[in-house]
Amino acid sequence: MDVSTPSEEAAQAGSEPGRVVDPLTQLARRLASATAQDKTRGMFFLGTLDVVRAIAGEATRERCARATKETRFVPFFLYPVNDFLRLTYCAAGLLAPRLGGFDAAMMMLGEKATKDFLESAVGRTLLSVANGSPRRLVDNMPWGYAASVSYGKRTVSWSGEREGCLHVRGDFMPPPYHHGVLRAALEALGARQVRIEGRELELLDCDYSLAWE
Repeated sequence: MDVSTPSEEAAQAGSEPGRVVDPLTQLARRLASATAQDKTRGMFFLGTLDVVRAIAGEATRERCARATKETRFVPFFLYPVNDFLRLTYCAAGLLAPRLGGFDAAMMMLGEKATKDFLESAVGRTLLSVANGSPRRLVDNMPWGYAASVSYGKRTVSWSGEREGCLHVRGDFMPPPYHHGVLRAALEALGARQVRIEGRELELLDCDYSLAWE
């Protein structure tokens, strides 16, 4: 892994409640928490590399690709989340100066993950179940996550017709990434003025308050 890739000027992202931790320290903690059974779909590796190529060029894409052990990815095959963490942190670090910071870059990677998932057969099924309703989409997000990764648990609670919370437990990706995932999902169903606020409970646990018009 090219551990120097998150730039010094990249915006810092917290990994503990109430603290701000630099991206490399955060990455190390997340890597230490993962096991060989924790995996994610190849489509998300491919999407991340596509974003890097589109914004920073092929040479930067190749640099990011070296952060993983694989040389090619099959969209719905499962690959170690440790490799995906290394890839996304490398990508966000390299893209940060172009996108306004590390968090903004990570958010864009999350948005790309949602777009790719919704274009897949499983994603189209989720959209069919939602039937144009952002609320139904949120209700089925735990299923969508379970189809995408092998780890973690997600549940949904509601405080209003268009206000709810996605409770995420045991998930390795940082809050800005999930912010991008959730925003892109809601906007895909026509939600407007989307508001998302993450409240970190532990390194891998976070509650995401969702609201829209």
